[in-house]
Amino acid sequence: MHMGFSKFTCMTGLALALAACGGGGAQEKAAADEAPAASLAAGLYEVGSEVTQLASTDNTTPATKLKQGDKLTAKACVGADGKPAPELLAENGDKCEIKSSYIRNGRMSAEMSCAREGKSGSVMPAMNGSFSKDAFEGSITTLTYFTDDGDYRMTRKVSAKRVGDCPAGDAAEKAG
Repeated sequence: MHMGFSKFTCMTGLALALAACGGGGAQEKAAADEAPAASLAAGLYEVGSEVTQLASTDNTTPATKLKQGDKLTAKACVGADGKPAPELLAENGDKCEIKSSYIRNGRMSAEMSCAREGKSGSVMPAMNGSFSKDAFEGSITTLTYFTDDGDYRMTRKVSAKRVGDCPAGDAAEKAG
């Protein structure tokens, strides 16, 4: 009887070992299907954002038209190089340029420098998030450095999706 139990234990161990080796193809296929996109697809994107935090950094009224809880929508293009136009990430009306960006393998970050009409100083948004082939999401933290009152820190949650091709001659398509 003792010998039969040993054989049973060995057979059970062998069966478990074989089961652990099987089915790898399905797991590998699932991992490949979930692999991050290498780059963002060119085209027209619609981005929705919500102001989740807004606070003065100089104890004055923040120099923005936005308020905590505001929801906005904007459309602009991602160029053939996979980089978004600054209009997708900036506050409406700011004139921005992307100073540095990393958009690779599903991760996305961009730092911008912006100017605001009627204000002397800088608006500095920074975006961190993730992307798939035709969508991205994340958060944008903006800090301002004005020469007069109104400095603030703001965080916006953003989510964007590709909605079509860029219109021919669209200035936003060339930006970024």
